[in-house]
Amino acid sequence: MFVSMTLAALAVLALTAHAAPSSAPERHLLVVCAPGSPGTTAEAQPTMDVFAAALAAKAGFSPSSLGAVYDESEDAGVARLRGKDAAVALVSLPFYLKHERELALGARLLAVAKGRAPLERWALVARKGRVANAAALDGFTVASTAGFAPAFVRGPVLGGWGPLPPSVRIVQSGAVLSALRRASAGEPLAVLLDATQEAALPSLPFASGLEVVTRSPPLPSGVVAAVNARLPPKSWLALERALVALPSDPSGTAALDAIQMGRFAPLDESSLARARAAYADASR
Repeated sequence: MFVSMTLAALAVLALTAHAAPSSAPERHLLVVCAPGSPGTTAEAQPTMDVFAAALAAKAGFSPSSLGAVYDESEDAGVARLRGKDAAVALVSLPFYLKHERELALGARLLAVAKGRAPLERWALVARKGRVANAAALDGFTVASTAGFAPAFVRGPVLGGWGPLPPSVRIVQSGAVLSALRRASAGEPLAVLLDATQEAALPSLPFASGLEVVTRSPPLPSGVVAAVNARLPPKSWLALERALVALPSDPSGTAALDAIQMGRFAPLDESSLARARAAYADASR
């Protein structure tokens, strides 16, 4: 998932399965949500329309049966996914782990941001020389785009480093640059960066005052998931094949470029299972 998110775009896809029973809704939605990513639903809509049209053509669905929308906030994404027409989700890993059971999400593919790997590490950054281990974060705030899911930060990301002190405050923040500047100035603040954000770290004028103190194990950056088994199996198969095949022709590549995605890859079951277990442990 970036000063723009590793998922890099959030969208809601609507799609009507040819094999769906007559009682099924005429349109099904795929909701893309990675809280902390830039942009608004309205700003993203033209891009989402382009992506939906390309995916519909690749999957063999009628253009009118497929739509796309981007929800920028966690609450908006959850509300959209609760709707009876929501059938597909393109979401960040912290969102997926936090809402997997509540929304009956079933992971099907990995979402790979443009220029990135299917599995990536998160990096915890603090003032150089200030944080030697997890215990040294006593009294600190950890800021991150993933801060809306504290159990994700404490479990899958930092759990292998050691238990965070109870005093650590985890907050969601999209103001990564400001947070890094404050950390370099000596505030009791650490910043959790995704792979794209970490890649930009050396370019900062105050980078010499910061250091990566630990990194997460490799984790999926984004997930494509079924929502409450609302889409018939045959339609799912057609959709999955279309998503994986998008980079195979110019129109599909252009659609991926529009939402800053590189490709959709087979699910890495083992890495997802480890992340799920670590999240559950941190939630107790």
